[in-house]
Amino acid sequence: MTDQVMAAIDGSSFSEGVCDYAVWASQALASPLNLLHVVDNHSPVTGSKDFSGNLHLGDRERLLEELSAVDEQRAKVNRELGQQMLASAKARAIDGGAAEPVTRQLNGTLVDTLVGLEQEMRLLVIGKCGAAGHSASGHLGANLEQVVREMHRPILMVPKTYQRPEKILMAFDGSKTARKGIEMLAKSPLFNGIACHILIVGADTAENRAQLTWAQATLRDAGREAQGAIRPGEVNKTLQGYEKEHGIDLLVMGAYGHSRLRHLLIGSTTTAMLRGSRIPILILR
Repeated sequence: MTDQVMAAIDGSSFSEGVCDYAVWASQALASPLNLLHVVDNHSPVTGSKDFSGNLHLGDRERLLEELSAVDEQRAKVNRELGQQMLASAKARAIDGGAAEPVTRQLNGTLVDTLVGLEQEMRLLVIGKCGAAGHSASGHLGANLEQVVREMHRPILMVPKTYQRPEKILMAFDGSKTARKGIEMLAKSPLFNGIACHILIVGADTAENRAQLTWAQATLRDAGREAQGAIRPGEVNKTLQGYEKEHGIDLLVMGAYGHSRLRHLLIGSTTTAMLRGSRIPILILR
């Protein structure tokens, strides 16, 4: 299948949110739901240090055999835990209304596995922080940022708790990707019945007003409710301020633009933007 909603399930506290948002997206898009768990058995333990200068040959071989056995046991436990997580996620998805969710467990690194599967995806749903991250400090780790950079499918990054989106905000800069995003909002069933807000962060120029008028007209011609605004300021703070003011439930951004929005998703501010968001972010490619 090439139109799946794929949910990346792990042992983090975000997994329930991932599952719930994936069910919502699957139902709205009328797309199959695929629950994925990636078992990463790569470890620096075995052979990570060279003790050959301190050990006799027999001792070294024995220790490496013991480490290999530990690795094998850890891999077995990881697989079993993953299977339990998938079974729990499947039961939750069915309770949430998913008809026939499919579970998959694959070996490898998360990023490489997702990139290898992207041709099967219509949408990837992933948690703001994985099992190895430190959610208390807002730490994302490298995986999510790498996924954002390397994937070529829309990515929905979600918080721990599900809230059905009723108001969405599109961060719009007039770029080719952003205009495609507006066209996607206009036609995608994912946004049926949801109010759309369009925000340009920048000066109130004739060009920006023309871009905003085009965006609102495109959405309204498709039967969407559309509000728009142009506001000056620093992009991140301006977006967050607008979100709180209007009770926005989901932020939509293009991964590549030609303005300051581009720097939110390319460079060091990527993690800060994702980490600081209290609502889901849909990243378009």
